[in-house]
Amino acid sequence: MSSPKQISLGLSMRYLGYHAAAWRHPSADPDAASKFSHYKYIAQTAEAAKLDMVFLADGIGLRTKDEPPGALRRSHQTLELEPLTLLSALSSVTTHIGLVATASTTYNEPYHIARKWASLDHLSGGRAGWNIVTSWSEAEAHNFNRDQHMEYELRYDRATEFVEVVKGLWDSWEEDAPLFDKASGIFFDQSKLHRLDHQGKHFKVKGPLTIKRTPQGRPILVQAGAANQGMEIAARSADVVYCSFFDMEAARAYYADLKARAAQHGRDPDSLKIMPGITLFIGRTREEAEEKHAQLNALVEPELGLSYLYQQFGDLSAYPVDGPVPEPPDPRIRSMAAKALALARRDNLTIRQLYTKVAAGFGGRVLVGTPKDIVDDMQAWVEGGAADGFNLCPPVLPLGLDDFVELVLPELRARGMFRTEYAGPTLRENLGLTPPKNRYAV
Repeated sequence: MSSPKQISLGLSMRYLGYHAAAWRHPSADPDAASKFSHYKYIAQTAEAAKLDMVFLADGIGLRTKDEPPGALRRSHQTLELEPLTLLSALSSVTTHIGLVATASTTYNEPYHIARKWASLDHLSGGRAGWNIVTSWSEAEAHNFNRDQHMEYELRYDRATEFVEVVKGLWDSWEEDAPLFDKASGIFFDQSKLHRLDHQGKHFKVKGPLTIKRTPQGRPILVQAGAANQGMEIAARSADVVYCSFFDMEAARAYYADLKARAAQHGRDPDSLKIMPGITLFIGRTREEAEEKHAQLNALVEPELGLSYLYQQFGDLSAYPVDGPVPEPPDPRIRSMAAKALALARRDNLTIRQLYTKVAAGFGGRVLVGTPKDIVDDMQAWVEGGAADGFNLCPPVLPLGLDDFVELVLPELRARGMFRTEYAGPTLRENLGLTPPKNRYAV
């Protein structure tokens, strides 16, 4: 009998957790998202558990809207720290766990990103990762001298070139370029320093980068999303992909598609780790898990809950929240509205029940159950070709992380699915990935 597949585990630590009412939980500090001590505890706890990485998603504008009116004031998804500053601080109080953050290709320049993430990789001893995204909201555009956000195809076209420029800059110095020869006075081998001299549709970047090759060869590249253009970027360059799926069949199709695309780009499909997000409500019994789920759901005020349905349905505030879900009066995204309505009809949900389904995990997949229930599900996805691991999105932080470490991790280890020690000091080693080759090295 073959050994179970080892899984990768990341921890998303944005806001106070992924549940809409996380800040109202009795254990929560509502101001924690502005405190270093909060993130320090999370990162050190995740590291003690031997998780692969902590992850900070990011947006560079207040994207939460006051729809319906009164919703915004109730949302904790409004305050957060700048990710790279925070991860740099966390690098000094951790030693092994990966440090991954989002940065937009829409409102940055490639040299900025190459320089900052190479610096973090050195400061952390080889634990940095960049989550590649494009910015999509007008709120972000309004913060960067634009009246409306960049058109969809243009954003991804720019992003594709952006990533290639960053990778090129990270190859500026060959591994053995620094000599530090005091006797001869030669600081480095100039033949092993390379200018990029990139001239493309969106960028003109000469280089070189003023930072030597990093401990990982280059920081880990992460991509999130299911858009075709984003999948092409992932297939060509990403080491890790975050995604969101509710059923295993859809996840399996995505997994097979992305792995096949990687192979078409001449890559080993196993060099790309696909990690769907999950929000877990964990109990020693199913009843306890359901109680934890219900406790938080009861703290979602209707104004806030309805905001999670606004994109699909428009304003439902005139309808009784404990009544049936109506036909969408003003859908913003008709395909999403049709899916949400079909779910409500199938399960005979009220408006309140539907919005709590969405608000429980920021729109992601939610599991409620015992450690055995949860690990059964994880194992089915991994063995079924739908995932290489998971990005944990706790409903409340740090409570959800503590529950996972205490209750789920022992079950994973008992089945031989997760490590007891780190493989090495770098994120790349712990993900089981080989170092990238420098394009200039002989």
